[in-house]
Amino acid sequence: MKFKQPVPLTEIASLINAKLVGNNAASATGINEIHVVEEGDLAFVDHPKYYEKCIHSLASFIIINKETDFPQGKALLIVDEPFEAYLKIVNEFMPFNPSMQMQAVSAKVGAGSVVMPNVYLGNNVIVGKNCIIYPNVTILDNCTIGDDVMIQSGTVIGSDAFYYNKKADRDIHYKKMTSCGTVIIENGVEIGANCTIDRGVTGETRIGAGTKMDNLVQIGHDTIVGKNCLFASQVGIAGATKIEDEVILWGQVGVSKTLTIGKGAIVNAQSGVPASLGGGKVYFGSPAIDAKAKMKEFVWINRIPEIWEKLKK
Repeated sequence: MKFKQPVPLTEIASLINAKLVGNNAASATGINEIHVVEEGDLAFVDHPKYYEKCIHSLASFIIINKETDFPQGKALLIVDEPFEAYLKIVNEFMPFNPSMQMQAVSAKVGAGSVVMPNVYLGNNVIVGKNCIIYPNVTILDNCTIGDDVMIQSGTVIGSDAFYYNKKADRDIHYKKMTSCGTVIIENGVEIGANCTIDRGVTGETRIGAGTKMDNLVQIGHDTIVGKNCLFASQVGIAGATKIEDEVILWGQVGVSKTLTIGKGAIVNAQSGVPASLGGGKVYFGSPAIDAKAKMKEFVWINRIPEIWEKLKK
């Protein structure tokens, strides 16, 4: 999430009651997770396992629960509960602002676009030119839809990330991490009925130009889908995954988080993808492997009874 204008660190330290160490004359341009931070951003870390990764990331300023060494030019904001500090910053600079109209005053619809009855457009939604949005579609705050996009009935774009902070010493172990990211749908995308595309936690979920989705597809937070991909019904993709251009996922393929599927890969129906796959190949199975190798496996599995009978003789 980027702030509307740079915010002095001293102001942020005061907001979250933090001890400021280091470059206290600087200003922050936003707050983001480690995998999407840029220079000028704040990031937070609350576990020693990730201290080094966060401190040496692109983040210029780190909200942390322990004073430690850090590179010159950066700053630490030391608090007891970095996660609570994150929530306070998000709520301050992007507060919940419900729109009670079907189309928010700040929503914009481009020339030639058709928005049918019962479509909800949240605050600051942008719909491009020559789109068709069918009834009962929901597009939540700050999402952007490109030109020539078609969205079928019942789809929800910009729902919150399924993302929680876990602490076993709390009565409620899982506490929601407020989503302040967005969804960007590029030109020429078609999205089927009853699909769900979650917003980024602090960054963006992006669907590349020309990609087509069948009904009942789920795209997790911060996932980047390339251009001209094809997803059949009931495909589910977890968060922070990268799907490169021209990938085909057939029905009921499940894709785990934080992995990459290479350009031009095809994953056959009902496969499970727990790890990254290279491009230009066909995969099948759970875990998904080369489809020809999997078919050979099936041949040998089917021969087990025959082999067993021979061994008994």
